[in-house]
Amino acid sequence: MVVRVSSHRNVRILLVGDRGVGKTSLILSLVSEEFPEDVPHKAEEITIPADVTPEMVPTNIVDYSAVEQTDLQLTEQLQRAHVVCLVYSVADDDTLMRVTTYWLPYIREALSHSRRPPVILVGNKVDLVEYSTVDAACDIMEEFPEVESFVECSAKTLKNISEMFYYAQKAVLHPTGPIYISDRQDLTDECKKALTRIFKVCDMDNDGLLNDVELNSFQKRCFDTPLRPEAMEDVKVVLRKNISGGVSPNNCITLTGFLFLHCLFMQRGRSHTTWTVLRKFGYNENLHMSKEFLFPPIRVPNGCSTELNHKGQQFFTAVFERFDKDKDGALSPFEQESLFSMCPAPPWGSDIKDIVPTNHQGWVTLHGFICFWMLTTLHDLPTTLEYLAYLGYPISDDENQLSAITVTREKRVDLLKRQSTRTVYECHVLGAVTVGKSMLCRSHIGQYLEDVPDWEIQGVTQCTINMVHVYGQEKYLVLKDIDLPNKDAVLHPADVACDVVCLVYDGTNPQSFEYIANVFTKYYQESKVPVMVVCTKADKPQVRQDFTIQPADFCEMHKLSPPHAFTASRDSSAELFVKLATMSAFPHLRDLSILSNESIVWKAGLGIAFVAAIGMIVARLIKPASR
Repeated sequence: MVVRVSSHRNVRILLVGDRGVGKTSLILSLVSEEFPEDVPHKAEEITIPADVTPEMVPTNIVDYSAVEQTDLQLTEQLQRAHVVCLVYSVADDDTLMRVTTYWLPYIREALSHSRRPPVILVGNKVDLVEYSTVDAACDIMEEFPEVESFVECSAKTLKNISEMFYYAQKAVLHPTGPIYISDRQDLTDECKKALTRIFKVCDMDNDGLLNDVELNSFQKRCFDTPLRPEAMEDVKVVLRKNISGGVSPNNCITLTGFLFLHCLFMQRGRSHTTWTVLRKFGYNENLHMSKEFLFPPIRVPNGCSTELNHKGQQFFTAVFERFDKDKDGALSPFEQESLFSMCPAPPWGSDIKDIVPTNHQGWVTLHGFICFWMLTTLHDLPTTLEYLAYLGYPISDDENQLSAITVTREKRVDLLKRQSTRTVYECHVLGAVTVGKSMLCRSHIGQYLEDVPDWEIQGVTQCTINMVHVYGQEKYLVLKDIDLPNKDAVLHPADVACDVVCLVYDGTNPQSFEYIANVFTKYYQESKVPVMVVCTKADKPQVRQDFTIQPADFCEMHKLSPPHAFTASRDSSAELFVKLATMSAFPHLRDLSILSNESIVWKAGLGIAFVAAIGMIVARLIKPASR
């Protein structure tokens, strides 16, 4: 990703003013570096290549002539211009007067319904007088805030010609208006808000200060070069001289000092310095983080999914530990608010405790924090990319948030390889209403019947995520509750597609199995998606199901493992979730009956298969050697 200096791919400068003030001469003097003796009514449009401009942006310079152009053509040119150079002659008071009586009102009227470009006030022909019109220019700038800067020059002696066009470029690429209020000599509120967020992102130890290491890291990120120790001390000396509280007692820069430095840059005409900082952290001309910065393009082929990789997990872990001030492994409400103060809003609501593991107070733990981002990356990748940017993921010309994301291989390849390389698996939990799907999902994050009141789960679609171990490897299993309102329910394709299906019936309700039997026959009998049948409320007396075939026989007939007996009480184990994750990791197991309720038999079967596979590999390696 390339973080552009500005959203402008070129700068279009329009020169306007009364006849005879020297507009055309200024353009020709800039191009030829000498004063033209024969001046036409109007210069042709000139394009200056990027490599010869200070800001490395192509620049188009457009002349205006009242002799050759109509008011309608002038209005069209004003609408196309990025910046307007309004020229008057310092040797002719009438042209100066018409700046306020005619030209600025005309520009306002012509652009009343569109974006109004900045205006550079240009006093030409200083070679003819020995006085300055700076006082009059300041009065004009005060009355017309669109006038961004003022320069006096001479087309004849070439004085300040380059500066005039540089100011025009600068007004477009580094505009003062959005970030600084000249009257108050202070940064705008929007600019302060953006810089405050940048300060927090760079405050890696979260102590409210920028130490020398953090300041150097900030300097490298923004300007690609470290700050020399002498220069760093010079900055602190300037702060101590000019503002109270700019430097802390332990010689670190405070937020007050950081903001003052940027105010000082503006006062010294260095708006480009502040804009460089803002743009390196993703801000556009409106001081909003740009879509290009927040959402780098990524292609996810059909059949693939997205996961947070190890680098992404490391980043979110570091962010969590940074704001977990009391080191208790959970985010208190205050710590959570502090963490997401760098973002427009928290990425989750009050229901987060019903989605990921939390502590006994309902506060998100580190494990729950990583689980949330694993879930979000799977279901809502743009939000993960957005918050990586908000929270300060290192984004530069060479790297962006996509380095924290892995696009998995297609599922059909997993089936061919008979093993999945994914880290996050999605299980759809299907069954009739009231069979216990919600509590099955809740128990996945450590919540049980004893903990959850009935009113809290009634009518609420559950989606939970937790980590499980599959043969020593950490996998994340997402359980998504999908209701079947009737036994002939029609499922949306998105409800059918997943890594593994958990078909749930209530062992105490004789009508419940028919629901999932119909779903299996209709959607999964010919599918390659692994299927697990689960009997809930297994701790209560079981009843015979009102169906043509009983659950155990149904599973045997369709080569499914026997129904897994499950209860959502505190005494239940996590074996069901390990089975579901294992079936996702080895999707070919859907056609085998080795996943019985006896965990030892189940694991032993896979262990034997694993040893046999290793044996075959070794045999193939030895065979060529023996030849």
